[in-house]
Parts: sequence; C-alpha cells; structure tokens
Amino acid sequence: MESAVLVVRVLLGALLLAAGVLKVGHPAELAASIAGFRLLPAFVVGPLALALPYIELLLGAYLVAGLFTKVAAAIAAVQFAAYAAAVASAVLRHIPANCGCFGPNDSAVADWPHVFFDVVLAGAALFVAYRGPGAFAVDRKLREPSPRLGTRA
Repeated sequence: MESAVLVVRVLLGALLLAAGVLKVGHPAELAASIAGFRLLPAFVVGPLALALPYIELLLGAYLVAGLFTKVAAAIAAVQFAAYAAAVASAVLRHIPANCGCFGPNDSAVADWPHVFFDVVLAGAALFVAYRGPGAFAVDRKLREPSPRLGTRA
C-alpha cells in the first residue's frame, strides 16, 4: 500500500507542478478563463488568478516530497472537487468555458469527461490524504524519533 500511495502522491504532485508552471506569468489569461465560468465575483477573479499557480506549485512540491502530505493532499482534493463542480456547472449551463488548466495554450473546454477526470483526481488526492504519506516521504523522516546525542551506551 505504501508503494501505491507513493505513486499516486508523486503523480498528483507532478500534475500540480506542471499546471502551476504553465500558468505562472499568465495571470490575465488565467483570469479570463476563471471569469468564463461565471461563478465568482470580479473582485475575486484577479487575486485568484495571481495566487492559483503558486498554490498549485506549493501543493505539487509538498506532494512530490511527501512533506505535509495529508494536509496537502486534502487541500488538493478540495481543489480538484471545486474544479469538477465549476466545470459541471458550465456544462449544465451550456457555457463554452475554456478550463485554462494547463496555462494559456490549453484549449480544453468544459465537458463531462473533464468533470470525470477532476473527480478521479479528487478521489486520488483523498486516497493520499487518508493513507499517506507513503514510501520515501519526508514526513516519515520527521516522525522518526531521533537518536539522543551525547549519550553513551
């Protein structure tokens, strides 16, 4: 099970890192994508477009390293569930929203397969949050008791 958690954790982390890297430096395009869903007030869209790439980078790095694994995975699960809800909302309202998931060159539109993929990602993140941290996680090293220094046997 530890190996399965490791694989899922690293894949989710790599996905978030890729998504974040492709969004950095493109806040106007990301803001347009977010606004296209017609869910958030305008005063939220700009700050979210500025922060979202860095949140994804941070979560991705934590997951790949296995640091704060359960918290990072739980936040990622909420994030993926929110994406699924936003995309489902656009599909139901027949809004041809561009997801912008992987930066300004991502032309994927809101559709049911996209919703399904985001739900699967949310489930995978919940799996890591519940079963984590998995093998080769920094969290494991932090939990290990350290040998006492300066003592003699």
